[in-house]
Amino acid sequence: MQPILQSRLPEAIWMNPATERLPGILPVAGEDWLRLDDAYAGQMAERDRLIAADPDVVHALLPGARAAAGELLDLVLDRLTRLPGFTFAADHVLRPDGARIPLDRSAPLLTLGRLVQTDFCILMPDMAPGAQAEHLLAGAILCFPASWTLSQKIGRPLTRIHVPVPEYGPNLAARVQRLFDAIRPEQPLWRGNALIYDDPTLHQPRAEGVARPQPIQKLYLRSERQCLLRLPQSRAVVFAIHTTVIRIADLDPEARASLLAARA
Repeated sequence: MQPILQSRLPEAIWMNPATERLPGILPVAGEDWLRLDDAYAGQMAERDRLIAADPDVVHALLPGARAAAGELLDLVLDRLTRLPGFTFAADHVLRPDGARIPLDRSAPLLTLGRLVQTDFCILMPDMAPGAQAEHLLAGAILCFPASWTLSQKIGRPLTRIHVPVPEYGPNLAARVQRLFDAIRPEQPLWRGNALIYDDPTLHQPRAEGVARPQPIQKLYLRSERQCLLRLPQSRAVVFAIHTTVIRIADLDPEARASLLAARA
């Protein structure tokens, strides 16, 4: 199977001190929280396949997040009216690749998963009695996980979600929670990551405790542009993940040398 790759990397986050250090948060410019790129057709075909094959693996939605999921669908549909290639009808959308996607508002996240390359996670405050002031994962369409499994994370708070991440200690957890509390609907935020893989497969779920295989040949760069936005009505926080995979050989020489030195 041919790998699904982009031709270029929009941001080399390791080259910028502001995005390299954790949590590396910057404001989003305008409406740039949702992107399409030259891998759209390939990534959407893979999303269609994953959703059709086993939707329970890539989708979860707690009852308390249904209104937020519907609000997110409306927000994305509105954004798509200002992006090229989409044609809208009362009950469906024609994608830029020609696929006809029914507008199923009873399954808002599954519908979103077939419209755009971005994965979406909905995070809401934990309202359980005695719970800490922390957001939990209340819903997601996650077709392209990078070494985590949705079924293990749904319903869990942020600190529990990040248990396998060594850098996510108490200080960083407190900073992230303050950030979640402060996000304003009118100003989305973004951060990025950059990981070296030998396997370009987009769908790479792994259970907690199962380590990602260390790359030997260092063939591919996998980078997520992660945007955080506040839904104005439900006040839920959306974590939007746009995944880029490129050949490391296609990076410009300075960026390639810097990446391999930083990730040695």
